[in-house]
Amino acid sequence: MERSRETRAESWQLAILHRTSRVVSSGLSIDEMLRELIAITIEITASDACLVYLPDDSTRDVVLRASQLPHDAEIGQVRLRMGEGVTGWVAEHKSVVALSSKAFSDPRFKTFSALVEDTYEALLSVPLVSGGEVIGVLNVHHRDPHVHTPDEIALLSFVGEQMGIALARSHLADAHVLLQEEASQIRQQLEDRKLLERAKGFLQQRFTLTEREAYRRMRDESRRLRRPIREIAQAVLLVETLVQERPSLLAQEVKDLV
Repeated sequence: MERSRETRAESWQLAILHRTSRVVSSGLSIDEMLRELIAITIEITASDACLVYLPDDSTRDVVLRASQLPHDAEIGQVRLRMGEGVTGWVAEHKSVVALSSKAFSDPRFKTFSALVEDTYEALLSVPLVSGGEVIGVLNVHHRDPHVHTPDEIALLSFVGEQMGIALARSHLADAHVLLQEEASQIRQQLEDRKLLERAKGFLQQRFTLTEREAYRRMRDESRRLRRPIREIAQAVLLVETLVQERPSLLAQEVKDLV
């Protein structure tokens, strides 16, 4: 009988590990991944609540990002400084904190009135780690006193580490996309600048204008037509092409086209 229970436990743990591996390699978005992480955590611990905190790189705070219980108003708003509260302590020390009862009495604990979870008895706080760096904290709450077994802590720590790697990968992917978008915007700005310079040059030569006057003329036309100045510059260059193809085109016709 004992052997049978051990076998079932091992099979269940193996299933959890396989599920975690699928999530890690799935390419899910961060929010989807956090939902899966919470679901796996609830299954492992049979807990009553689960919260996930991720760091805010601009402030070094850890910020509530996902929750099992509905906390729409608190997501992104509840934050702790590094080292503050149990969550901040876990993030700073990269260590697990397991409180089996009266978690709110721990000297490190910080209570948020909007979080009913802070009134629960037991708390297990696990760092999400990638490359030795904490990139999140997973908090598990039980309403009643609950002893966190070594196996439970070890399994949840493993899941936290795997999820930490997946989150880090997702952050890198997001950063890569952002860099590509920024590079594309820079390329477009350069193209627009070249376009504008060519258009100004044509107007300066055709109408004996200064650079500032040529730019002002295109700017005023942009405002009058409520069109981007880029489109005005394109229209000017179209006129330039027509003038080159039809040298007899009158200057007044050029003005009208511009």
